[in-house]
Amino acid sequence: MSSPESSEANGESKPVGIAETEHVSVMPNEIVQWVREIHPTTIIDGTYGAGGHTRLLADVLASSDDTPAIQPRVIAIDRDPAVVRRDEQKPWIEDNPKIELFLGSYESAPKALDALELTHADALVLDLGLSSDQLADRHRGFTFTIDDAELDLRFDPENGVPAYRWLQQHSEKEIADAIYQFGEERFSRRIAKQIVLRAREKNPVTKVGDLVEICRRCVPRSRNHDIHPATRTFQALRIAVNDELGGLTRTLASAPDWIAPGGRVAIISFHSLEDRIVKNAFRDDPRWEVLTRKPLRPTDEEVEANPRSRSAKLRVATRVE
Repeated sequence: MSSPESSEANGESKPVGIAETEHVSVMPNEIVQWVREIHPTTIIDGTYGAGGHTRLLADVLASSDDTPAIQPRVIAIDRDPAVVRRDEQKPWIEDNPKIELFLGSYESAPKALDALELTHADALVLDLGLSSDQLADRHRGFTFTIDDAELDLRFDPENGVPAYRWLQQHSEKEIADAIYQFGEERFSRRIAKQIVLRAREKNPVTKVGDLVEICRRCVPRSRNHDIHPATRTFQALRIAVNDELGGLTRTLASAPDWIAPGGRVAIISFHSLEDRIVKNAFRDDPRWEVLTRKPLRPTDEEVEANPRSRSAKLRVATRVE
Protein backbone atom coordinates (compact mmCIF):
# COMPACT_ATOMS: atom_id res chain seq x y z
CA MET A 1 0.00 0.00 0.00
CA SER A 2 1.10 3.55 -0.70
CA SER A 3 -0.24 6.99 0.03
CA PRO A 4 -0.11 9.78 -2.54
CA GLU A 5 1.55 11.87 0.16
CA SER A 6 4.11 9.20 1.06
CA SER A 7 5.37 5.85 -0.14
CA GLU A 8 5.12 4.45 3.38
CA ALA A 9 2.01 2.86 4.82
CA ASN A 10 0.07 4.72 7.48
CA GLY A 11 0.42 3.72 11.13
CA GLU A 12 -1.83 1.45 13.11
CA SER A 13 -5.47 2.46 13.43
CA LYS A 14 -8.68 1.17 14.88
CA PRO A 15 -10.16 -1.80 13.02
CA VAL A 16 -13.11 -1.13 10.79
CA GLY A 17 -15.66 -3.71 9.76
CA ILE A 18 -14.99 -4.37 6.06
CA ALA A 19 -13.73 -7.92 5.68
CA GLU A 20 -14.60 -9.12 2.19
CA THR A 21 -16.35 -7.29 -0.59
CA GLU A 22 -20.04 -7.41 -1.47
CA HIS A 23 -19.87 -4.56 -3.96
CA VAL A 24 -20.70 -5.01 -7.65
CA SER A 25 -19.12 -2.49 -10.01
CA VAL A 26 -21.55 -0.44 -12.09
CA MET A 27 -21.54 -0.21 -15.91
CA PRO A 28 -18.30 -2.22 -16.25
CA ASN A 29 -18.76 -3.01 -19.96
CA GLU A 30 -19.30 0.63 -20.83
CA ILE A 31 -16.26 1.76 -18.82
CA VAL A 32 -14.03 -0.81 -20.52
CA GLN A 33 -15.33 0.12 -23.96
CA TRP A 34 -14.66 3.85 -23.61
CA VAL A 35 -11.21 3.41 -22.08
CA ARG A 36 -9.99 0.59 -24.33
CA GLU A 37 -10.43 2.67 -27.48
CA ILE A 38 -7.49 4.95 -26.62
CA HIS A 39 -5.01 2.11 -25.92
CA PRO A 40 -4.01 3.56 -22.54
CA THR A 41 -0.70 3.07 -20.77
CA THR A 42 -1.64 4.73 -17.46
CA ILE A 43 -5.18 4.63 -16.04
CA ILE A 44 -6.34 6.12 -12.75
CA ASP A 45 -9.25 4.38 -11.06
CA GLY A 46 -9.98 7.08 -8.51
CA THR A 47 -12.70 5.15 -6.69
CA TYR A 48 -11.24 1.68 -6.26
CA GLY A 49 -13.99 0.33 -3.96
CA ALA A 50 -14.11 -3.42 -4.49
CA GLY A 51 -11.61 -3.35 -7.34
CA GLY A 52 -14.02 -4.48 -10.03
CA HIS A 53 -13.22 -1.68 -12.46
CA THR A 54 -9.51 -1.84 -11.62
CA ARG A 55 -9.21 -5.51 -12.57
CA LEU A 56 -11.06 -5.01 -15.84
CA LEU A 57 -9.03 -1.91 -16.70
CA ALA A 58 -5.76 -3.76 -16.10
CA ASP A 59 -6.71 -6.00 -19.02
CA VAL A 60 -7.11 -3.09 -21.44
CA LEU A 61 -3.71 -1.53 -20.80
CA ALA A 62 -1.38 -1.22 -23.73
CA SER A 63 1.24 -3.97 -23.97
CA SER A 64 4.59 -3.26 -22.33
CA ASP A 65 6.14 -4.30 -25.66
CA ASP A 66 4.45 -1.31 -27.28
CA THR A 67 5.55 1.11 -24.54
CA PRO A 68 8.97 -0.11 -23.33
CA ALA A 69 9.74 3.22 -21.66
CA ILE A 70 6.66 3.13 -19.41
CA GLN A 71 5.30 0.31 -17.27
CA PRO A 72 1.56 0.02 -18.08
CA ARG A 73 -0.36 0.61 -14.85
CA VAL A 74 -3.74 1.09 -13.29
CA ILE A 75 -3.31 3.49 -10.38
CA ALA A 76 -6.12 2.52 -7.99
CA ILE A 77 -7.02 5.06 -5.29
CA ASP A 78 -9.44 4.77 -2.38
CA ARG A 79 -9.86 7.07 0.59
CA ASP A 80 -11.16 4.31 2.87
CA PRO A 81 -8.29 2.76 4.88
CA ALA A 82 -10.35 -0.37 5.56
CA VAL A 83 -10.67 -1.01 1.83
CA VAL A 84 -6.95 -0.58 1.22
CA ARG A 85 -6.02 -2.79 4.18
CA ARG A 86 -8.43 -5.44 2.92
CA ASP A 87 -6.85 -5.71 -0.53
CA GLU A 88 -3.27 -4.43 -0.34
CA GLN A 89 -1.82 -7.93 0.10
CA LYS A 90 -4.23 -9.77 -2.16
CA PRO A 91 -2.20 -11.71 -4.74
CA TRP A 92 -3.93 -10.08 -7.68
CA ILE A 93 -2.59 -6.71 -6.45
CA GLU A 94 0.62 -7.57 -4.62
CA ASP A 95 1.89 -9.82 -7.43
CA ASN A 96 0.56 -7.74 -10.32
CA PRO A 97 2.96 -5.05 -11.58
CA LYS A 98 0.09 -3.53 -13.54
CA ILE A 99 -1.79 -2.38 -10.41
CA GLU A 100 -0.68 0.17 -7.81
CA LEU A 101 -3.02 0.72 -4.85
CA PHE A 102 -2.92 4.07 -3.06
CA LEU A 103 -4.70 5.37 0.04
CA GLY A 104 -6.24 8.79 -0.53
CA SER A 105 -8.94 10.75 -2.30
CA TYR A 106 -9.09 10.80 -6.08
CA GLU A 107 -8.34 14.51 -5.68
CA SER A 108 -4.77 13.46 -4.84
CA ALA A 109 -4.27 11.67 -8.17
CA PRO A 110 -1.44 14.05 -9.20
CA LYS A 111 0.48 13.04 -6.06
CA ALA A 112 0.02 9.37 -6.90
CA LEU A 113 1.36 10.03 -10.40
CA ASP A 114 4.31 11.90 -8.93
CA ALA A 115 5.07 9.01 -6.54
CA LEU A 116 5.44 6.79 -9.61
CA GLU A 117 7.51 9.43 -11.41
CA LEU A 118 4.75 10.03 -13.96
CA THR A 119 3.45 13.37 -15.19
CA HIS A 120 0.25 12.33 -16.98
CA ALA A 121 -2.40 9.63 -17.10
CA ASP A 122 -4.26 8.49 -20.21
CA ALA A 123 -7.58 7.94 -18.45
CA LEU A 124 -9.44 8.71 -15.25
CA VAL A 125 -12.39 6.61 -14.10
CA LEU A 126 -14.64 7.64 -11.21
CA ASP A 127 -17.61 5.70 -9.83
CA LEU A 128 -19.14 8.15 -7.37
CA GLY A 129 -21.63 5.74 -5.87
CA LEU A 130 -21.62 4.51 -2.29
CA SER A 131 -20.05 1.07 -1.99
CA SER A 132 -22.21 -1.84 -0.89
CA ASP A 133 -19.42 -2.70 1.54
CA GLN A 134 -19.76 0.68 3.23
CA LEU A 135 -23.52 0.24 3.45
CA ALA A 136 -22.96 -3.11 5.12
CA ASP A 137 -20.47 -1.73 7.64
CA ARG A 138 -22.35 -1.09 10.89
CA HIS A 139 -19.55 1.18 12.14
CA ARG A 140 -20.20 3.88 9.53
CA GLY A 141 -23.90 4.70 9.83
CA PHE A 142 -24.57 4.69 6.08
CA THR A 143 -27.62 2.46 6.35
CA PHE A 144 -30.90 3.29 8.12
CA THR A 145 -31.42 -0.27 9.35
CA ILE A 146 -28.97 -0.22 12.27
CA ASP A 147 -30.47 2.24 14.76
CA ASP A 148 -27.68 2.02 17.33
CA ALA A 149 -24.87 2.60 14.80
CA GLU A 150 -22.87 5.77 15.36
CA LEU A 151 -23.82 8.53 12.91
CA ASP A 152 -20.40 8.76 11.29
CA LEU A 153 -20.83 8.87 7.46
CA ARG A 154 -17.14 9.42 6.73
CA PHE A 155 -15.49 7.51 3.90
CA ASP A 156 -12.23 7.83 5.82
CA PRO A 157 -13.01 7.30 9.52
CA GLU A 158 -9.45 8.23 10.46
CA ASN A 159 -9.73 11.83 9.23
CA GLY A 160 -12.25 14.64 9.55
CA VAL A 161 -15.19 14.73 11.93
CA PRO A 162 -18.13 12.31 12.09
CA ALA A 163 -21.57 13.54 11.09
CA TYR A 164 -22.92 13.68 14.65
CA ARG A 165 -20.09 16.01 15.64
CA TRP A 166 -20.55 18.06 12.47
CA LEU A 167 -24.15 18.64 13.59
CA GLN A 168 -22.93 19.85 16.98
CA GLN A 169 -20.52 22.31 15.35
CA HIS A 170 -23.00 24.03 13.05
CA SER A 171 -25.95 26.36 13.57
CA GLU A 172 -29.56 25.53 12.81
CA LYS A 173 -29.40 27.64 9.64
CA GLU A 174 -26.18 26.00 8.47
CA ILE A 175 -27.65 22.53 9.03
CA ALA A 176 -30.87 23.43 7.23
CA ASP A 177 -28.98 24.96 4.31
CA ALA A 178 -26.77 21.89 3.94
CA ILE A 179 -29.71 19.48 4.03
CA TYR A 180 -31.55 21.57 1.44
CA GLN A 181 -28.55 22.18 -0.84
CA PHE A 182 -26.98 18.71 -0.75
CA GLY A 183 -30.10 16.62 -0.21
CA GLU A 184 -32.72 18.76 -1.97
CA GLU A 185 -34.91 18.07 1.05
CA ARG A 186 -37.92 20.45 1.16
CA PHE A 187 -38.38 19.93 4.89
CA SER A 188 -34.79 20.78 5.82
CA ARG A 189 -35.75 23.57 8.24
CA ARG A 190 -38.05 21.30 10.24
CA ILE A 191 -35.34 18.68 10.48
CA ALA A 192 -32.62 21.16 11.47
CA LYS A 193 -34.86 22.67 14.12
CA GLN A 194 -35.44 19.27 15.75
CA ILE A 195 -31.74 18.40 15.61
CA VAL A 196 -30.79 21.62 17.39
CA LEU A 197 -33.67 21.26 19.88
CA ARG A 198 -32.39 17.83 20.93
CA ALA A 199 -28.92 19.26 21.45
CA ARG A 200 -30.31 22.03 23.66
CA GLU A 201 -32.13 19.41 25.70
CA LYS A 202 -28.80 17.63 26.31
CA ASN A 203 -29.90 14.72 24.14
CA PRO A 204 -27.97 15.34 20.92
CA VAL A 205 -28.25 13.26 17.78
CA THR A 206 -25.40 10.73 17.88
CA LYS A 207 -26.91 7.52 16.48
CA VAL A 208 -28.49 6.58 13.16
CA GLY A 209 -31.81 5.92 14.88
CA ASP A 210 -31.85 9.42 16.39
CA LEU A 211 -31.76 11.06 12.98
CA VAL A 212 -34.11 8.56 11.36
CA GLU A 213 -36.70 9.26 14.08
CA ILE A 214 -36.49 13.02 13.44
CA CYS A 215 -36.83 12.55 9.67
CA ARG A 216 -39.85 10.29 10.10
CA ARG A 217 -41.57 12.99 12.16
CA CYS A 218 -40.61 15.89 9.88
CA VAL A 219 -40.97 14.45 6.38
CA PRO A 220 -44.51 13.57 5.25
CA ARG A 221 -44.81 10.12 3.73
CA SER A 222 -44.65 10.32 -0.06
CA ARG A 223 -47.44 8.93 -2.16
CA ASN A 224 -45.30 6.33 -3.90
CA HIS A 225 -43.56 5.32 -0.63
CA ASP A 226 -40.39 4.60 -2.63
CA ILE A 227 -38.08 7.01 -0.81
CA HIS A 228 -37.28 6.56 2.87
CA PRO A 229 -37.94 9.84 4.72
CA ALA A 230 -34.31 9.99 5.87
CA THR A 231 -32.73 9.36 2.45
CA ARG A 232 -32.16 12.96 1.41
CA THR A 233 -30.94 14.07 4.83
CA PHE A 234 -28.42 11.26 5.11
CA GLN A 235 -27.20 12.00 1.60
CA ALA A 236 -26.78 15.66 2.47
CA LEU A 237 -24.81 15.02 5.66
CA ARG A 238 -22.60 12.46 3.92
CA ILE A 239 -21.82 14.96 1.16
CA ALA A 240 -21.09 17.70 3.70
CA VAL A 241 -18.90 15.57 5.97
CA ASN A 242 -16.81 14.23 3.07
CA ASP A 243 -16.80 17.44 0.99
CA GLU A 244 -17.83 15.29 -1.95
CA LEU A 245 -18.97 18.02 -4.32
CA GLY A 246 -15.98 20.22 -3.52
CA GLY A 247 -13.57 17.38 -4.21
CA LEU A 248 -15.28 16.52 -7.48
CA THR A 249 -15.28 20.15 -8.63
CA ARG A 250 -11.59 20.63 -7.81
CA THR A 251 -10.62 17.36 -9.49
CA LEU A 252 -12.41 18.21 -12.72
CA ALA A 253 -10.80 21.65 -12.75
CA SER A 254 -7.29 20.22 -12.34
CA ALA A 255 -7.62 17.03 -14.40
CA PRO A 256 -6.77 18.66 -17.76
CA ASP A 257 -3.35 19.44 -16.28
CA TRP A 258 -2.55 15.76 -15.76
CA ILE A 259 -4.66 13.92 -18.34
CA ALA A 260 -2.64 13.54 -21.53
CA PRO A 261 -4.01 15.00 -24.78
CA GLY A 262 -6.28 12.37 -26.29
CA GLY A 263 -6.90 10.90 -22.85
CA ARG A 264 -10.38 10.29 -21.48
CA VAL A 265 -12.32 10.87 -18.31
CA ALA A 266 -15.30 8.60 -17.56
CA ILE A 267 -17.46 9.45 -14.56
CA ILE A 268 -20.44 7.56 -13.16
CA SER A 269 -22.69 9.68 -10.94
CA PHE A 270 -25.80 8.72 -9.00
CA HIS A 271 -27.63 11.94 -8.19
CA SER A 272 -28.36 15.21 -9.95
CA LEU A 273 -25.89 17.32 -7.94
CA GLU A 274 -22.90 15.24 -9.03
CA ASP A 275 -24.14 14.85 -12.58
CA ARG A 276 -24.63 18.60 -12.93
CA ILE A 277 -21.05 19.29 -11.82
CA VAL A 278 -19.68 16.76 -14.33
CA LYS A 279 -21.90 18.02 -17.16
CA ASN A 280 -20.97 21.67 -16.58
CA ALA A 281 -17.25 20.97 -16.18
CA PHE A 282 -17.11 19.06 -19.45
CA ARG A 283 -19.19 21.68 -21.26
CA ASP A 284 -17.54 24.83 -19.92
CA ASP A 285 -13.84 23.93 -20.05
CA PRO A 286 -12.49 24.18 -23.61
CA ARG A 287 -9.86 21.56 -22.76
CA TRP A 288 -12.61 18.91 -22.77
CA GLU A 289 -14.54 17.53 -25.73
CA VAL A 290 -17.76 15.82 -24.70
CA LEU A 291 -18.14 12.32 -26.13
CA THR A 292 -21.54 11.51 -24.60
CA ARG A 293 -24.10 14.16 -25.58
CA LYS A 294 -26.51 12.61 -23.09
CA PRO A 295 -25.50 10.52 -20.09
CA LEU A 296 -25.40 6.79 -20.72
CA ARG A 297 -27.56 4.58 -18.52
CA PRO A 298 -27.14 0.96 -17.41
CA THR A 299 -28.89 -1.69 -19.44
CA ASP A 300 -32.13 -3.26 -18.25
CA GLU A 301 -30.21 -6.50 -17.73
CA GLU A 302 -27.70 -4.79 -15.44
CA VAL A 303 -30.40 -3.06 -13.40
CA GLU A 304 -32.18 -6.37 -12.94
CA ALA A 305 -28.97 -8.05 -11.79
CA ASN A 306 -27.75 -5.08 -9.71
CA PRO A 307 -30.67 -2.81 -8.64
CA ARG A 308 -28.29 -0.28 -7.10
CA SER A 309 -27.14 0.62 -10.61
CA ARG A 310 -30.56 1.95 -11.65
CA SER A 311 -29.79 5.64 -11.05
CA ALA A 312 -26.29 5.56 -12.57
CA LYS A 313 -25.33 8.05 -15.28
CA LEU A 314 -22.08 7.84 -17.23
CA ARG A 315 -20.49 10.84 -18.94
CA VAL A 316 -17.27 10.70 -20.94
CA ALA A 317 -15.00 13.45 -22.26
CA THR A 318 -11.65 13.54 -23.98
CA ARG A 319 -8.73 15.89 -23.33
CA VAL A 320 -8.10 18.04 -26.40
CA GLU A 321 -4.94 19.91 -27.35
